[in-house]
This record gives sequence, structure tokens and C-alpha cells, in this order.
Amino acid sequence: MTSDRRAAPAHTTGGKLSEELFERARLVFPGGITRATVERDPFPVFADFGEGAYLTDVDGRRFLDLNNNFTTLIHGHGFSPVVEATAAALRRGTCFANPMKHEIELAELLVDRIPAVEKIRFVTSGTDAVMFAIKAARAATGRTAVARLAGAYHGAYDWAEAGQTTAAGMPVSSFTGTPSYVLDDVIVIDFNNVADLKLKVEENAHRLAALLIDPMPSRAGLMQPLPEFLETANLLAKKHGVVLIADEVLNLRQGFHGASHRYGLEPDLITMGKIIGGGFPIGAVGGRAEIMNLFASDNGVAGLPQGGTFAANPVSMMAGKVAMEALTRATFERLEELGDRVRGGLASRIAQHDAAFFVTGAASLFRIHVSSTASSSSQHEHAVSDDAKTLSRLHRHFAAHGIILPRGAAASLSTPMSEADADQIISVFDDFLASDSNKAGEAA
Repeated sequence: MTSDRRAAPAHTTGGKLSEELFERARLVFPGGITRATVERDPFPVFADFGEGAYLTDVDGRRFLDLNNNFTTLIHGHGFSPVVEATAAALRRGTCFANPMKHEIELAELLVDRIPAVEKIRFVTSGTDAVMFAIKAARAATGRTAVARLAGAYHGAYDWAEAGQTTAAGMPVSSFTGTPSYVLDDVIVIDFNNVADLKLKVEENAHRLAALLIDPMPSRAGLMQPLPEFLETANLLAKKHGVVLIADEVLNLRQGFHGASHRYGLEPDLITMGKIIGGGFPIGAVGGRAEIMNLFASDNGVAGLPQGGTFAANPVSMMAGKVAMEALTRATFERLEELGDRVRGGLASRIAQHDAAFFVTGAASLFRIHVSSTASSSSQHEHAVSDDAKTLSRLHRHFAAHGIILPRGAAASLSTPMSEADADQIISVFDDFLASDSNKAGEAA
């Protein structure tokens, strides 16, 4: 996308048009927003357009975008090959009840690239993908319970959602009115706690359909998985006939073959989304043919019926195919180098200032934690939010310097970003650590 509009510096006062739009939105949307993840400070920044690594808001302020629609836009905004391909697809029709070759081409790419995927089924979101993976595990095993990691995010399906929050090691419902039997069928495991994993899987093996694992759960801190933890998960799942599901809706971007291959997890099923849609709505379940064949209806009745009006729609399929083709091994290597540059630079500034922060993440992902002690256990996931005021100041400081850093300080890089962009991230963080306001906040 090109534009002759001159963007105002991000650090200028403004936001008037965003504020006016928010007031209009409050009249038609509950709380003035259409998804809970939209950040308000005190009102949302309304986007006007995006170009490459940058987003310009309705008030003309230009930002380096480290959100990328919650890690979806690995190629940034307005990626030309996707724009051109989807424009051509739109002229031929937006959606059909009939299949098209685009879905075969994207499926072939993913099956060829991801070792654990023998067959695949497209759905419309990451939530759908996790939901149908859990249903497939139940259909394959005849059991109902799901074991999952404390604090991890797996979408809005009841059994995937329970366990984002825990109390005394037990799952807490995420919304009012959750049936009690949902919580009864969810077992919560501490991330990287091998003993807890062994104990809870062994105790519940007779009723466990699935062991649901995000190899590096973002909401729980983007901590590195311990090899022993993932190897134990592999062994226990095989021993007890539990379907091991890897949720890679977010973390597929960690490498050419995905996160499970990177860390040694051997899933029966993988859930995908975000980057495989090229910026359009998508989800997918893939895995062992034996389990995936439950979706087949060759004899008239599927073991696991799955439909969806917009599943495998041609626009998402074409966009995903083009976006994924552009993610070559060399592209992933460059993103990894850029991520290493950012994480290393942030860590060095923390050390220089002897500040109470640490950095986690891998590949094109990083997260800044407000704590001086790094831990790989989900028991320390709240180190991210135990000083919400500091995180808010960090978010505002980055915004004032023209960078969108999500309020939880979990960020993603994109292919159009440069080394200069990476150095700007490091420089702005260094300025924050040196600022009098931050030192005053630490003292308080």
C-alpha cells in the first residue's frame, strides 16, 4: 500500500479522532469494543492503515507495530504478494459451498512442511481448531477429560478456556455460568514441572482424552520449555493412549517446521491459525491420519462431523498459501537473528541498569517481565503482571516514542522490520530504564 498522506510524529499530543470514534462505539458495542483484547488507555487507538512494519492511526500518528494483530501478521501490514493474490481471488468470488484448489495447495504445503501433520482440516479460527482437536481426542479415545498447562491460552471453548486461571492448583472458570462439570473434566499442570505432569497424568489416565500443550505458552510468560518436560509428555501420552495436542496457533511462527519440531514435542494433533491465513481468518487441525480420518464422511456418517460456512474459504486459503510460501528457511533464520538482536539488546540494558526486569521468548517473539528473577515455572507467571503500573508506564513510554508495545509487554517481530527498527526498540527501552519516572516508580 502507498499513501501520499504525511503522518504526524507519534509523540505529538493527539488521539482526538480515536476518542470520538470510541464514544460512537460505546453506543453500539458493550464496553465500546468488539473483542476483549483491545487495549484502552483510556480509549483504544483506532487504526487508519498499515504499511509494512508500521501502523498509522486515525489521528495521523505512525507507530512501529509490535502487536501485529496478536502475532498474526508475520509479514507486517499490506504484504504485496498477499494483497495481489487476494484481490485476484476476490474477483473470482468470495466464498462457495464447493471446494476449490486453493485449499488443497495450502494443505499440501502444511503437510509437507510440518512433520506431525499427515492430514489436515481447515476451520475458521484458533478457537475452532482447539475445540475440534479436543473433540477428535475424545472420539479417538472414548474419554472426556483434558489436561492442560496452567495459565496458557487456548481460545474460548469451555474445556480449553478453564485453567487459564487457577486457585490452589485447580481450574477456575473464565466466565460466569460455566457448568461445574466442565471444571471437573479439566486437569491443570504446572508448566515445566515434571513431577506434577507425571502425577496428574498417571492419576487421571483412565479418563484423559487429551494432553493439551502449547510448547511455549505466551500468556503464561513465553518461557523456554524444559526438554525433560516435553519428553515426559511424549512418553506419558504414548504409554496411556492419551492424544497429545500441540497448540501452535501462535507458536507455529517459531520456525520453518513449527514449535513442536523445534523443541522435541511429538504431538498426535497440531492446532494452527494466525500466520497460516496471511492476515485473514483461519484455523486448522492437523495430525496423524488415524485420528484425522475421524473427520471423514466417506461412508455417509463421520465419526466427528465438522462444518463451517467459511471454513477453507478461497480468500483465506489463497492468502495463507502465498504468505507461507514467502516464509522460507532463510526468512525464518533472519527473523530469528532479529529476535536474538532484540532480546540480547534488552537483556544487556537490564544488566547495565541493574533493573528488576528480565526477557523471555524465542525466534520472532519476546516478552519483557517485571521481575529480577527469571523462572521457567508457571508458578511465576504473575511476575509479568505483579507490577501493572510499571507495565502501563512501559506501554505508554513506547507509544510516546512511536512503538506499539502490547500492555503485557509480549511482542512479535515481522519480516519487513529492519535492524534499525530492532535498535530503536532497544533504545526506547534503555531510555525507559534511565528515566526518572521509572526510578521513582521502582522506589514506590
